[in-house]
Amino acid sequence: MNNKVRETYDQLANDYEHNVDTKSLFNTEYERPAMMHLLPSDLENKKVLDAGCAAGWYTKQLVNLDARVTATDISPKMVEATKRRIGENAEVLCLDLEDELPFEDESFDFIMSSLVLHYIQDWSKPFNEFRRILKPNGTLLFSVHHPFMDIKLSVNGDYFFNELIIDQWERDGKLIDVPFYRRPLHMILNETLDYFSIERLIEPLPTIEFKMQVPEKYEKLMKNPHFMIVQAVKDNR
Repeated sequence: MNNKVRETYDQLANDYEHNVDTKSLFNTEYERPAMMHLLPSDLENKKVLDAGCAAGWYTKQLVNLDARVTATDISPKMVEATKRRIGENAEVLCLDLEDELPFEDESFDFIMSSLVLHYIQDWSKPFNEFRRILKPNGTLLFSVHHPFMDIKLSVNGDYFFNELIIDQWERDGKLIDVPFYRRPLHMILNETLDYFSIERLIEPLPTIEFKMQVPEKYEKLMKNPHFMIVQAVKDNR
């Protein structure tokens, strides 16, 4: 599965680098505004991990907030794209979040992971490492697919199943298979609670700009969420 995700996002890297920031309303006018709203007001000199950075949009925002940023992605081509975007202003590494992370214990103040974890079947692996490398009271902020969206793509129709889905995205006239894991809401929350305390659960709403550009999709998102955001903290357990 890891190899398939790597291959898929190598194929998508050019699109993410050159098109997503301006053409994908689900990113620019839906997920990103909600995630940015939850970032701390002061990140100056804070050590932040962008876990699954893709082409580095969030990496750039974190650098602009004066954080000391380390960005990672499983795709070598995404890593190259991030380096082109931010130059020497952040450390960018190609690594798999299911492996042991090459960072010291309690070395990060904040971890953010945008639309990444649904590509991983077993969250215990990354969550154990995230907890290890976060400082006490450090924050984990992540977004994933909403179960309401994923169940519509289910093959077996069993909401309670942790199911491998193969979605298809059209890019440049080609269909690209995009594998991910669908999981029910209780699994998302309980697997997070095994390692962190949850502070907020956000079901974001699209912006007015989204409505102006694609009103029919805006109306659908106002009734059926596609993404969800979890803000959690490393407690003293």
